[in-house]
This record gives sequence, C-alpha cells and structure tokens, in this order.
Amino acid sequence: MIILRKTLLTMAVLLMIVYGGLVAYAYWPYPEGMPAAELAGPNDRFVEVDGINLRYRAWGSPDKPAIVLIHGFANSLQSFNRIAPFLQDDYYVLALDLPGFGLSDKPVDHNYGNASQAQVVSGFIKALKLQNVVVGGHSMGGAHAVHLAIDDPTVDGIILFNPGIITTGVPAATEYFVFPLPRLAAKTFGQREFRESFLKSSYLNPGIITDEMLDELMLGAQTDDYIEGSTALMSYYRSGNEVELLPEVKLPTLIVWGVEDKRKTDAEAAELQNSIAGSRLVRIEEAAHYVHEEQPQRSAQAIIDALDFWAFPDAAPAN
Repeated sequence: MIILRKTLLTMAVLLMIVYGGLVAYAYWPYPEGMPAAELAGPNDRFVEVDGINLRYRAWGSPDKPAIVLIHGFANSLQSFNRIAPFLQDDYYVLALDLPGFGLSDKPVDHNYGNASQAQVVSGFIKALKLQNVVVGGHSMGGAHAVHLAIDDPTVDGIILFNPGIITTGVPAATEYFVFPLPRLAAKTFGQREFRESFLKSSYLNPGIITDEMLDELMLGAQTDDYIEGSTALMSYYRSGNEVELLPEVKLPTLIVWGVEDKRKTDAEAAELQNSIAGSRLVRIEEAAHYVHEEQPQRSAQAIIDALDFWAFPDAAPAN
C-alpha cells in the first residue's frame, strides 16, 4: 500500500512538472509580429467585413461569373495561386484569407466555427457586390461552402475540392483541447518546419511545396495578432456537422476529387455525390488532397466545363 501511494505521488509530481513545462513553453514570448498591411504584396487587397479586415486577391475580369475560393485549415489564399490563372479567362476569380488565417485579421473574440466563418464569406461577397457567384472550398473550406449553399441566396453553385465533410481530418483529441493546448497548437503551426511537414503528408508530389510557397504561407504567422488570434482559433478546432446538412444542398455542386488522397477513399467521393442531389463528380488522377494544386489545369477544366451547370439567374436551369 505504501509503495502504491509513493508510486502515485511520484506520477502526480511528474505530471505536474510536465504540465508546468507545457504552460511555460506555451507562454514563452512569441516573436513580435508586424501589421498585416506591411507584410502584404502588390497583388493583395483588403476589404472590411463586420469589422474584420480580410485579405484577398483577384484574377480576371469582373464582368465574368465570379468564383470565390476558400482555403483549408492551416493554409491561406496562396493555395489557389496555381489554379487561378487557368480560370481567369472564363471566371472572375477571387481567393480570400478567412479570419484567423493568412493576412486577414485574427480577432480573439471571433467565433471560428464553420457556420460563422461562412457568414463572413457571405459578407465578403456582399461587400464586393458580386453577382453570378460560385463558391469553391478546399478541405475545411468545403464545409464552409456547404453552409453558403444553404444560407446565402446570392450563391449559385459550389465546388468541393476533397472537402472535410464526411471525414474531416480533425483529430479526436481536439475535443479535449484545454488550457494550454490551444496556445501550444498555435505556436506549433507557427513553426515553418512543422507546417512544411504537415503539408507534405497530404501531397502526392511534395516537391510542389517550394521555399517560395512556404515563404508566402508563413506570412500569417508573422502578423502582430497571430499568437493570440490563433490561440482563439484553435479553441474552435472541431469536426462540424456538415455531413448532416448535405441533403439540404439544392444548388448545383461540382465535386473535384483527387483520387490519390491518403486520408480519403473513393467510396467517400461516391458517398458525397450521392448525398447531394444532382451533383457532379470529377475524379482527377495523379492528385491527392490538394487536387487544385497538384493538377491545376485539369481541375480548372472541370470548372470551365461546368459553366452551363450553375444556377445563374440569366442561365438555363442546371441539368
């Protein structure tokens, strides 16, 4: 009995030491950042939506149908740099950083849940007075696109690039993200080496991840609101309920699916298509989770081929 007590006491002391070390690391001073405007490039634009400054980029002419592209978790608008040039002759292409990501604001009091983030995108569409709008979402962004399809009457169709809906990729452990784990996660994702490793696990061809790409991606971790805002964001890192919402999606839906995705099966693509009435599924070979980056031209062609599919007010009904 005495030995058991000593063992339990020793374990308790060790746990306290480990926990104290985690707290100390989490709150060890983070490098001082810069205002997002000072990190922005010549092609970056900003617009305010509900008090939040959002960074975005645009390609093509505003007289074309608009595509608003939403990036996935731990990413930014740079994720669409490869596909946008292939779309700009047929669409007005816009990609934005969601609140908490890239060079957009990272407010600590913002609701970073999927439905709330989708509302911000809806505000973005209204702020820019876009018409004939298709929303494309990759991974986590696909969950946001589902909310927009249901809740925003200005949206005429959605594109899902290997979306985080049926399987989200969110670890079950995030359900237990208590102090100081959200801040630890924020610090970890602020490290270039970790972010590079995190991304490479999702690509069929990791060579696409260049130093230039990482330089741009890591700008978000250099903003003066990164650590506090990202800590708040990590507190919302949960799987959503979007799979339950799929039968409510009535808009034309194009699913662009990288068949080599290590985390998702072809059966999931079929289930996704079957869950959204009238949706189109285009399977892209030689592409994994980042289908729009690994096969940008083929992915873009699938979207161009869908020009007669969207429910634009002045177009014929979608098939």
